[in-house]
Amino acid sequence: MAKKTAIIHSAIEVFQEQGIEKTKISDIVKRAGIAQGTFYLYFPSKLALMPAIAEVMVAKTMDVVKRTVDDQATYPKQFEQMVDAIYEVNKEYYEILAVIYSGLASTEHIKEWESVYAPFYQWISEKLEAAKKEGAIRQSIKPERTAKIIIGLIESTAEQVFLYAHHDESEADRQKEEVLDFLTHALQFQTIKK
Repeated sequence: MAKKTAIIHSAIEVFQEQGIEKTKISDIVKRAGIAQGTFYLYFPSKLALMPAIAEVMVAKTMDVVKRTVDDQATYPKQFEQMVDAIYEVNKEYYEILAVIYSGLASTEHIKEWESVYAPFYQWISEKLEAAKKEGAIRQSIKPERTAKIIIGLIESTAEQVFLYAHHDESEADRQKEEVLDFLTHALQFQTIKK
């Protein structure tokens, strides 16, 4: 599995430097320090790497979110922390995310997106279920569906700032504020004692 990981991380670096179109498999394996035949044991093509790269980034995002979100904080504060964490990941790794989106969009691997995000959806769904059980959000929430909507909302607004607006910090702050206002109203947060 170390070779597969080396391929994925090398591909991320080379894709960032050269772009997907200009990158050859020989560039990736050279960076990884493995034989070209080894590449094909794990991936049939360079575009087949996209779901694996997406998995790495989703895992990284979840790690940052879990480290940032204080489970003892109120639910509105936890969601604020989650938004901040996702924005930070998008800010730091916008180049890799751009590579993933362009790579997945140009292949049949886009259908794997939902399975890559499944653990993140599950984690947010559990947060929503707990908040619902405690009466901290509206009772009509469907946690599984709402988790997907929340991730889509936060990530797409972060992408608008970091992929398209060239890192405008003041715009990022305004966008986060609007996302939090939207979530507050959509979830109908209730003040409860923790």
